[in-house]
Amino acid sequence: MAISGVVEAVRRAGPATVRREANRSFGRLRAGIWPVAQTAVAAALAWSMAAVVLGHDRPFVAAIAAVISIGAVAGQTLRRAIEWTLGVAVGLTVADLIMFAIGTGPVQTGVIVGLAMAVALLIRGGIMFWTEAGVSALLVAGLDPMTSGVSPDRFLEALMGGGVALAVSAAFPSNPSLRARLATQTVLEDLATALRDSSAALIGGDLELAEQSLSEARRVDASVARLREELDGGYQIARFSPPRRRHLGPLAHYATAADQLDFAVRDARVLARAAVTMVRERGAAPGQLAEAILGLALAVEALAGYLERPDYPTDVRHFALGAAEEATATLTTSNDLESSALVVQVRSTALDLLQAAGMGPNEALEAIRHPREAARAGAAL
Repeated sequence: MAISGVVEAVRRAGPATVRREANRSFGRLRAGIWPVAQTAVAAALAWSMAAVVLGHDRPFVAAIAAVISIGAVAGQTLRRAIEWTLGVAVGLTVADLIMFAIGTGPVQTGVIVGLAMAVALLIRGGIMFWTEAGVSALLVAGLDPMTSGVSPDRFLEALMGGGVALAVSAAFPSNPSLRARLATQTVLEDLATALRDSSAALIGGDLELAEQSLSEARRVDASVARLREELDGGYQIARFSPPRRRHLGPLAHYATAADQLDFAVRDARVLARAAVTMVRERGAAPGQLAEAILGLALAVEALAGYLERPDYPTDVRHFALGAAEEATATLTTSNDLESSALVVQVRSTALDLLQAAGMGPNEALEAIRHPREAARAGAAL
């Protein structure tokens, strides 16, 4: 994060926020270090192969094609990966022809990119294909303005670079389970933070904090979308790369949890909105309601452990059922509209978390209806 962001985080939320953001940064590094290594290896191999096979002294086009393609093909289907690679080759070739005809410059660059994308669009309609053609054409126009003739060299180098990228991605793929786990952790951390802030806002009757928690809950949607992307990409890696086939099982486990997490995030967003209404209309809420929402936050945090150890869902279920029971108990003393709305959302979120922790829909619903019996049954396991 930027220096100004660090200063602002320290000022508003203290060291805990900085520590959380630092952990996320290192998590991104852990997840991305392998693709970085893949890209470096693919560029070096593409340069070396073009030099040996084609006899080129400075085959930078092969290296460029490898760098562009390695990021594009990660997590894609084979068809889409080949589409990206061919888009690179077409863009380079068209740029070569146009540069020979009209030279280089600001106007020429725009013409080169536009015509390269138009030609790619005529060849194939895929957005990846013609977008990548435009990017490749732009790189050639900027990196090599001294073109003095037309030859098939660029096209051959581009195909070789893209082929090397495909081979490296298939032979040495990134870890799809790690990517899914890190993306899931981000969702859980964001969701737990929003729930904790809603609980604190209700305890103190803090409208500003309640509105902040609502904003946080809304932002979790972006983390869920990122998780979906990582799961889709992970499935593609596991299916098309034999060394990663063993990750299909863990990915299915994360995908099942992601569906319920999506529902939990939506319910938490409605819960945060209900908390804003409660604070605005009545100030501080009954203590049991705030404790119930805090219990949901604890269940969310425990879910991270369950996803790594699916054979031990006890903590998630304990906290989720406790939250549902605590919230329901408030109706005996506070049955106004605002309290009732919060109770409904606590129970709905708890239901989603129970299913994320491996319960079936009917089993989870029955547990919410009879939390004490379900808690005793869970303790006996």
